[in-house]
This record gives sequence, C-alpha cells and structure tokens, in this order.
Amino acid sequence: MGMRPIGTPRQLEQRRRKAVSLLEQGRGVRETARLVGASPSTVSDWRTSYDKLGECFFEAHSPPGRRSSLSDKQRGRLEKLLLKGARRNGYATELWTLHRVAEVIERHFAIRYELSSVWHILRGMGWSCQKPERRARERDEKAIALWRKKDWPRIKKSS
Repeated sequence: MGMRPIGTPRQLEQRRRKAVSLLEQGRGVRETARLVGASPSTVSDWRTSYDKLGECFFEAHSPPGRRSSLSDKQRGRLEKLLLKGARRNGYATELWTLHRVAEVIERHFAIRYELSSVWHILRGMGWSCQKPERRARERDEKAIALWRKKDWPRIKKSS
C-alpha cells in the first residue's frame, strides 16, 4: 500500500472520476495519469476496477470511517430486511443501492450513515456489488449499483 495521496476524500474521488472520464473519451493511460497527477499503473488499476465495478468503484475508495454502530443483532435484522427485497421495503424496483440501504438503516435503526460506511457494512455482511447489465430506468446518480448476497440463490430456495 503506497502513501495516501493528499486531498480530501471528495477531492480524491473527483480525481478518480476525472481519470475514468478521460479514459472513456479515448485518452491514453499515460496522458490521463499526467493530467490527474497519478502514476500510469494507478490509472490502469482504476480503469480495471471501474470496468469490473462501475459506480461501486468510486464508493469502494471512501476511507473507512468509525466502527459501525449497528450491533450484531441489528445487522441480523438488517440482513433479513434486505433479503426480503427492495420492493418489500417500499421501493419501485428490486435494485438495492447504497442510498436505499442507508435509508432502510435510518428508518429501522435510527442510525444515519454515509454511503461509504454502508459499503463497509454490506461488505462485512458478505454482500457484493454487482454492475447492472443495463442502466437502471430510475437513475440513482450517486450509486447505480446492485447489491446481492453472495449465496442469495441458496437462501432464496430455503425460504
């Protein structure tokens, strides 16, 4: 792990977004690296991660915050709520975004989290970020990301 670059988490996220945008405009890795002040290998890694994760790539890089205030029991309840699906939790589609999960946590446990913290909670619970096949019709600009329990099909069969 190298030295953390200088800047606020927001500035660093904007730097990664700019790099991805330049690459998508057809700029080369070396030119993009020079323009955003990063090494070519870092820019190449960002492209690979972005291709794999989509919007989740940017959220994954938010620095870890303080420890979760959700107890183990609350995490268990959260998982049951999430496994019921987004529609059963009052949303129009089955898409679980970080924003929606944050709303569910706030509604049920009265704890407000930044999206980066929701990312860490879900990862800790064994959920993974999937890049949707196509753009969601209702765009959640901050997080077009589908979260799924890794062993969802097995859980779905046993319920």
